[in-house]
Amino acid sequence: MDRPSSPHLQPGAAGHENAPAAIPIAPRRIFAGAAVVLLLLIALAATGILRRVEARTALARRTVALAAPTVSVAAAQPGAPVDSFVLPGNTTAYTDSPIYARTDGYLVRWFFDIGAHAKKGALLAVIDTPELDKQVAQAVSDLATAEANANIARIQAERYSGLVKSDAVSQQDTDTYVNQAAATAAAVRSAQANLQRLKELQSFEKVYAPFDGVITARAIDTGQLINSGAGAELFHMQAISPLRVYADVPQVDTPGLKRGMKIDLTFPEHPGKIFVGTLVRTANAIDPTSRTLLTEIDVDNRSGELLPGALAQVHFKTPAARPTLIVPAAALIFRREGLQLGTVVHDDTAHLVHVTIGEDDGATVQIIDGLHPGDQVIQDPPDALIEGEKVTVVRPGGASTPAGGR
Repeated sequence: MDRPSSPHLQPGAAGHENAPAAIPIAPRRIFAGAAVVLLLLIALAATGILRRVEARTALARRTVALAAPTVSVAAAQPGAPVDSFVLPGNTTAYTDSPIYARTDGYLVRWFFDIGAHAKKGALLAVIDTPELDKQVAQAVSDLATAEANANIARIQAERYSGLVKSDAVSQQDTDTYVNQAAATAAAVRSAQANLQRLKELQSFEKVYAPFDGVITARAIDTGQLINSGAGAELFHMQAISPLRVYADVPQVDTPGLKRGMKIDLTFPEHPGKIFVGTLVRTANAIDPTSRTLLTEIDVDNRSGELLPGALAQVHFKTPAARPTLIVPAAALIFRREGLQLGTVVHDDTAHLVHVTIGEDDGATVQIIDGLHPGDQVIQDPPDALIEGEKVTVVRPGGASTPAGGR
C-alpha cells in the first residue's frame, strides 16, 4: 500500500531544499510487466518458428521419400560351376543310302515294302534281263572260239619251235606261229574278262540289302521298266541303330566340348524321357557364316523308339569358363547406352552398371561381366530410373529403407 505523504514535508519546506525527487512506484511496476510480456511474446514467436522449421524439415523429408521410387532389391546369385544349355539337334540315320539298279530289264518281283526291316544280304527285288542273258550266252561261245584258236596256235608254235632246231623250217615261220599263239592267248583272256563282266551284270538281276536297316521308300512295282544308273531309285534304306544327332554349338561354348562326353537328349514325342548320347566327333572348324561348330552325338536306338529326321533337344553341360552371376531377366534395362542393370549403393542411391550376358533361358540371365558378388540388384527397375537417383528400398523380408534416411 502507498504510504500517505506527511503534511509536514512539503516541497520547498525549510531544511529539505536539496533532497532528490522520489520515483513513483506504479510506473516501475508497469515497466517490469511490459518486459515480462515482451519476453513471453519472444518465447512464443521462437517456439512457433522452431515448430515451423521442424514441420518444413519433416515435410521435405516426406516429400523426398514420396518422390523416390520404391524398388525391391536382391543380391545376384552365383551361377552354377557347370554351364548348361539346350540346342536343337537334327536326328539322322547312321547310314542312309538310296538303292539303284545296275542292269536294265523288267521288275519281276519285290519283297520288302516301306517300314520293313531288312538284314544285310536280304533279297529285295528280282529284275528280268533277257537281253543280258543272251549277251552272256554269246560271250560263252566267243570264249570257246578263242580258246580253240589259241589251242591250235599253241600246237603250231610248239611244232615249229622243235623243227627249227634241225633247220627243217625257217626261223621266220617259227616266229610267226609263236606270235600267233601269244595273240590267241590274249584273245582268250579278253573273252574271259568280257564274260566275267556280263556275269557280274547278270548278278545284279537280284537286288540285295547292303546293310541292316529299314526300307523307308519303295519307288518300283512289278512289271516296271528298270534302267541302270542313278536316274531312278528302287529303294531307300536307313540304318537306325545307332542314330546320329547333329547340333551346331556357338563358338563361345566350344572350349568345354570333349569327345566321349555324355550328353542328354530329349524328344517332343517322348515327354519326360531322357536318352543318353555320346559326343563322337566334331567338324574341328568353326562355320564362318553362323560362327558355330558342328557336333555329332551318337545315341543307341536298338529299341527303335527314335526315328530318323526327328527334332531333338540336345542338353550340353560344360565347365563354366568363368564365375557368373544369375539375375532375373526382368532386371535388365535396355537402352541406347547398352545393356544395363540397376543396383543400389549406400542403401538408397541407384547406380547403373553395364553388363555382358551369357546364357538366357527366358526367366533368368547369366551375367558374365559387369556385376560383382553381393551387389544389390533392383529386381524390376522403373523405366525412368537414372544414375544417382534416390530410391526407397524394399527388402525381401518386407522392411523398407526410405530415401534420405534409415
